[in-house]
Amino acid sequence: MILLNPNQYDARRLDSETAEIMRRTIAFFEAKGRGKLKADDRDQTWYADFLSFVEEHQVFAKLLTPSGHGPVGNREYRWDTARNCDFSEITGFYGLAYWYTWQVTILGLGPLWMSANEAMKARTAAHLAAGGIFAFGLSEREHGADLYSSAMTLTPQGDGKYVANGSKYYIGNANKAALVSTFGKLADTGDFVFFAVDTQHPAYELVQNVVNSQSYVAEYTLHDYPITEADILSRGQDAWDAALNTVNIGKFNLGWASIGICTHAFYEAMDHAARRILYGHPVTDFPHVRKLFTDAYGRLVAMKVFARRAADYMRAASAEDRRYLLYNPMVKMKVTTQGEEVINHLWDVIAAKGFEKDGYFEMAARDIRALPKLEGTVHVNMALIIKFIRNYFFSPGDFPVIPRMDAATNDDFLFEQGATRGLGKIQFHDYNLAYERVELPNVDVFRRQIAVFKEFLIASAMDPAAASAQAKDIDFLLSMGEIFTLVAYGQLIIEYHTMNPTELSTDLLAEIFDILVRDFSKYALQLYCKPSSTSSQMDLCQRMIAKPVPDPARTERIWSEHVFALRGQYTMNP
Repeated sequence: MILLNPNQYDARRLDSETAEIMRRTIAFFEAKGRGKLKADDRDQTWYADFLSFVEEHQVFAKLLTPSGHGPVGNREYRWDTARNCDFSEITGFYGLAYWYTWQVTILGLGPLWMSANEAMKARTAAHLAAGGIFAFGLSEREHGADLYSSAMTLTPQGDGKYVANGSKYYIGNANKAALVSTFGKLADTGDFVFFAVDTQHPAYELVQNVVNSQSYVAEYTLHDYPITEADILSRGQDAWDAALNTVNIGKFNLGWASIGICTHAFYEAMDHAARRILYGHPVTDFPHVRKLFTDAYGRLVAMKVFARRAADYMRAASAEDRRYLLYNPMVKMKVTTQGEEVINHLWDVIAAKGFEKDGYFEMAARDIRALPKLEGTVHVNMALIIKFIRNYFFSPGDFPVIPRMDAATNDDFLFEQGATRGLGKIQFHDYNLAYERVELPNVDVFRRQIAVFKEFLIASAMDPAAASAQAKDIDFLLSMGEIFTLVAYGQLIIEYHTMNPTELSTDLLAEIFDILVRDFSKYALQLYCKPSSTSSQMDLCQRMIAKPVPDPARTERIWSEHVFALRGQYTMNP
């Protein structure tokens, strides 16, 4: 099975120690039960029980302590993106709050593990071993995540001593974090700086929880908080790189939370619809219901296999191969927005049932909206992705084929400083290598759409006046970026299929590309309608619009063998 099923958890890819962590985590939530899960959500109960479980079994310590910083010779302690994806999916499956405390801990750890401060790293490892969680003090109330405008200051006092003053806003875990990695500026030079603060210090004021949630997303203020050299993590360019690189490493998990949420919601929606009789027929007999479920399933499978393949590129990254810096923001942006589409499809089927307080779906419908919107995820990441268009289409490089990266090893390169510099110079392998490996009608249609889009890019560059204006038109660029994103999305999905043909079958691949052809046409129409689009661009947009090649027999096989086959496969312990 491609989708997570806690009743039949597939741990074949994992080493025995990691498999045990995942099984224990599933067992924790199943023992808790849906009733208590929902009650804690409604009552906004801090998840102390989950954090006690994490401490007892050293879950965060094992998963988030890079090799060399945990117990000597213990291979369980490593930073392994492949297994971290699994844990993100499982926690998202049961509830966004549980994923969130894990996610924010990852963000808080980023500047700590990237630091050259070895004593602080030892302190960090000790806190993890004691069950500690961490926080990432980056954004501010007035400036959001605009690092240039950060108002948090660190003022030198002489003799290697400083005082920190300022506030941070929307900082998860900042009520209980063992350490908060805090970003600011040196008051005398204006240089960027990261330093660590203790939430229990009297100069640390926990102002409020700024959200109406079980999670604690804090506003905190530092009042002449004393800092020494021992608390400083990085300065100048290193601090800047640590901020951006932490976001790259940590927010990749947004997509995996969406995958987990959608999977649980799918099981619940299917079970409800399969039992529901309307006008003398099961709801699942209606053609439009089957279509909604099949599209939801296709989109969900595409989300997971793309994210899994993107993780391969993260794990294989090096100074010479930084292709992950395209695929990573796509997991944050594309996968999370697809998650909204999946929930919309399912909600159109189950209708009012999706509001009921005792079901998981009510929670999923609310939480799925958060993931694309965290710190402007979609807009920020699309702006990043657009920087890669030129090299992706017109200047491919030669790279070895990246295999499936499931080995139980530490991901050393992810903590290298400077990994986010020189984005315009990053090259990619020729996307045609993937598209030419499969012969399917809708992949052929999609390739023709790509060819026209490439014509669109060339024609746009040949009109300097329009190109200059459109380069400043973010609305136009966002729609153009959506089409570019689809090309890379389809590419990695095909790569996954060619490496795992029994897991992602030809039928499933064909069904996914039926969806992608339609999405390409939708974004082409949006681009056509933009106020700044030129007449030549509009003509090319019309040529991008295409209809998928129907295959009713294949669609019926997908329905019966994959989609409807999920009924009764999983229900959470009540």
